Amino acid sequence: MTPLSILLLDDASDPSLSLLEPLRQEGARPTLVRSVAAAREELAGERFDGLVAHLDFAGDAAAGFDTLLTGQAGMPVVAVARRPTVAEAVALTRAGVAAYLEAPAAAVEVLAALIGQAGETTGYANIIGVSPPMQKVFSLIARVCDADTTVLVRGESGTGKELIAQALHYQGARGRGPFVPVNCGAIPGELLESELFGHEKGAFTHAIRTRLGRFELANGGTVFLDEISEMSPMLQVKLLRVLQERRFERIGGTKTIASDFRIVAATNRDLEEEVRKGTFREDLYYRLNVIPIEAPPLRERGEDIGLLVDHFIARFTGVKGKHIVRVAPEVMARLRGYLWPGNVRELENVIERMVILAMGDELTVEDLPERFLDQPGEAAPAEVAAIPEEGFVLSERVAEFEKRLILQALAQADGVKNRAAKLLNVNRTTLIEKMKRYEIAGPADDAAGP
Repeated sequence: MTPLSILLLDDASDPSLSLLEPLRQEGARPTLVRSVAAAREELAGERFDGLVAHLDFAGDAAAGFDTLLTGQAGMPVVAVARRPTVAEAVALTRAGVAAYLEAPAAAVEVLAALIGQAGETTGYANIIGVSPPMQKVFSLIARVCDADTTVLVRGESGTGKELIAQALHYQGARGRGPFVPVNCGAIPGELLESELFGHEKGAFTHAIRTRLGRFELANGGTVFLDEISEMSPMLQVKLLRVLQERRFERIGGTKTIASDFRIVAATNRDLEEEVRKGTFREDLYYRLNVIPIEAPPLRERGEDIGLLVDHFIARFTGVKGKHIVRVAPEVMARLRGYLWPGNVRELENVIERMVILAMGDELTVEDLPERFLDQPGEAAPAEVAAIPEEGFVLSERVAEFEKRLILQALAQADGVKNRAAKLLNVNRTTLIEKMKRYEIAGPADDAAGP
């Protein structure tokens, strides 16, 4: 990984306040200039990955800063200074500054802000990805973010469902309102109702004061209901009414409260299957599933693995005090060949571990977890004895391999599609679609095994 090349516009007269050495210690390659005029000369002759302006924006050194970035569209810029006045803040925004950090700021914060902006050029709304499945997601987000329609984000654990929900919120008309996340699986059922609807003083034991619920707090914004499938049947009925009317009462209250919010829900389960089992209301499912968005698993995003690896290395290199500049080719081959059952979250954890254990400035095979070494069938792509002279169609070979895995999973699951889908870490509906695509016949009696 190449160190970030940073133009540092720093007028700090006290060396102890300068960001020059801290940025170097974090693995960046800063070029120091003391004035806007000098910065303009550097920008005219060299390309930089970002600009850090550590200035007194009310002083002489900042003269001309408002025009410095003319012709530098897309360059990540971070301003570090004392808390600005409203006029200064407006001027900074007009000058092209996308991130502002109040002084004193650590070099790690500065780099994180730069990388966050740079990441937008390889993704959308802080989601990293250039692969076709992610481009499809980005396109759908852009089309529905301004609508108030309920959205259901479906996908395996670790695929970034909350990031998609945040993108729907912040890229849309409600972006200036609150984004209120609620993890329905992490809050006990008896407390979840109070979290969502709020309660009046004295409504139950220990209700010593009135409390506003998440629906009320989200007025003008978005409520993100994660793990919606974990919600109890009683709460499902109440949520259905909220979706229909956007009105509710606090626990112990009689006053009907109206709140203007959008609901984005997410699940890693097959809700159609939950409806069939009777654990999820069919009418609520159809209310939620107005606009479904599929968060693709990492194994279907091969083009994104290198970008994600670079992103996580940049993040952990600074935080862990390491200086990682490259990844061994064999490591990348194993990372790209792995099936990633834990998706992006698993990749993040693997890179953090490797950065911590790295002995030098390169991530090597020795830094990989044992499962990448002891299970080559999972850690590396299947090898071909020799590629014929006439070559072959890669997509056809990948399809053959996927078909074999599906057949193997069905065999291990005795033909039960739901169990086979769990083995493959995909939704049941996704498995059925792939079976149709590859003309794989299901069991004769589907009622015995859904």
